[in-house]
Amino acid sequence: MSQYLAHYPEQVRAQVDTLLAAGKLGQVLARRYPDCHDIRSDKALYDYTLALKNTFLKRSEPLAKVCFDDKISLKQQALGLHTTISRIQGNKLKAKREIRISSRLKSVPEPLLRMVVIHELAHLKERDHNKAFYQLCCHMDGDYHQLEFDLRLLLTAIDAGQSPFA
Repeated sequence: MSQYLAHYPEQVRAQVDTLLAAGKLGQVLARRYPDCHDIRSDKALYDYTLALKNTFLKRSEPLAKVCFDDKISLKQQALGLHTTISRIQGNKLKAKREIRISSRLKSVPEPLLRMVVIHELAHLKERDHNKAFYQLCCHMDGDYHQLEFDLRLLLTAIDAGQSPFA
């Protein structure tokens, strides 16, 4: 059983196990998402993230940096990180907000990358994974929960050596 699907109902996990055993999980994902995105640089990722932020979170704190990060491991069950770096300048406390996205997401379909970016952007307003947080994620993308599930399927396929997006 996949660690990424542990909290899903037994019936769902059984369906995924059947697809895995038949070697077809990657094929299902490839049919659902035939194309990968073309966002390869940190600048392109920053522009992509800023466009989403400006659409949904105009009044939230500005982002100092958005980048792909090679050090974020899927084994830590992290695909993105949001940080606030506080610095004292003179007698003022300044905070810089950063979002880091796992470099492993450079070769996934755009909707799955968008889901992770939206997740990290939602942390600008809601620090915890609570009801308000997930409502905000769903406001930014109505398919948020389906995309999260599909990303979990992709992680399961990667672990099983069945990723269609090498």
